[in-house]
Amino acid sequence: MQKGLQTRATIIEAALGLAANKGLEGLSIGLLAEVTGMSKSGVFAHFGSREELQISVIRDYHVKFEEEVFLPAIREPRGLPRLRAMFERWVRRVSYEIDSGCIYISGAVEFDDRPGPVRDALATMVQTWQDALTRSIQMAIDEGHLGGETSPEQLMFEIHGLILALHHDARFLRNPGSVERARLGFERLLAHSLSSASGRASDATPDAGSPRSKEARPPRR
Repeated sequence: MQKGLQTRATIIEAALGLAANKGLEGLSIGLLAEVTGMSKSGVFAHFGSREELQISVIRDYHVKFEEEVFLPAIREPRGLPRLRAMFERWVRRVSYEIDSGCIYISGAVEFDDRPGPVRDALATMVQTWQDALTRSIQMAIDEGHLGGETSPEQLMFEIHGLILALHHDARFLRNPGSVERARLGFERLLAHSLSSASGRASDATPDAGSPRSKEARPPRR
């Protein structure tokens, strides 16, 4: 790696640590210069502005999120195994971030009402992940693992809600058992869609003792 790129990577790594604890708004060229032992002009030369620094941190966070959550999960078979892997790896990452904080979640609080390039970058990364999760749910429906009536967008919304609740209860309230509650909530969401699928299957196959079944039998001779 060239020295300039290595220095930039070192700065971003330090910035990620600061953003996790102080938020994206807590980032500054001066603070990073102090943490990295560089001059302000040296840090500024790599980013040019505080806004560019914040966007670079968001992008790097997204890359790490993909490496830890998305990429390993898509190695699983299509359908429910892949969806379960995505959720489980997401839960693990959030559980690791209980003490530091999730930039996706804290960033949304900081920039939800502040239009601009930083908010746009953050929203794009979050939407990219939500789209991937929605596609995984649709694959589970296509594979017959979830009921055809399942709305991928609604299930994704509810799964995301579990993660937000996990982050809130574990980080803010420090409630024990939050991770297991999130996992239980996920299984309940799946059970609802699974029962819909099995319900349709049973409806399509008449019971041997039902009137429909008897009507379908040829008369005895």
